[in-house]
Amino acid sequence: MDEVKQQILALLRENIRNIGDFPQPGIQFKDITPLLQNPDTLELTSQVLARPFRSHNVDYVVGLESRGFLFGTNLAQDLHAGFIPIRKPGKLPSDTLSATYALEYGEDTIEIHRDAFSEGARILIHDDLIATGGSAAAATELVEELGGKVVGYSFIIGLKELKGTALLPAKVPVEILLSL
Repeated sequence: MDEVKQQILALLRENIRNIGDFPQPGIQFKDITPLLQNPDTLELTSQVLARPFRSHNVDYVVGLESRGFLFGTNLAQDLHAGFIPIRKPGKLPSDTLSATYALEYGEDTIEIHRDAFSEGARILIHDDLIATGGSAAAATELVEELGGKVVGYSFIIGLKELKGTALLPAKVPVEILLSL
């Protein structure tokens, strides 16, 4: 990794704060709002996220609710791709497909519009953080069920001890800016 990128990643790391016992006791929440508040870290985060995927011919960036929307739309714009939200149940207005997955503290369900993209579309899945990998794996399931091809995964933060990337396909590139 080049020295400039290391300096950028150090700056990004400094702008992520831990919030203890949120959303419930024992969880160390990684808060990215300081990255959003500073125009420099906002721009740098977007640029560093897009760089590895510039040659992947991405048709759509799929962002997971809700923090995956924050940089997912910038990522889509930087890659000259469309953006598709994956949301919690009842939030999308048209016909949806859903998948349920395990969290480190329970379970959840996500949905995508059935007409989100055409068969064969090249999809980059983005979220701010990968923990257990459940939501990214569920998003993969939804994309593949609709006939899309996942060409990569993009995360700002990866929680090493939870090994979330183990649930993702081994041959698909996974980019994590900061392993914590």
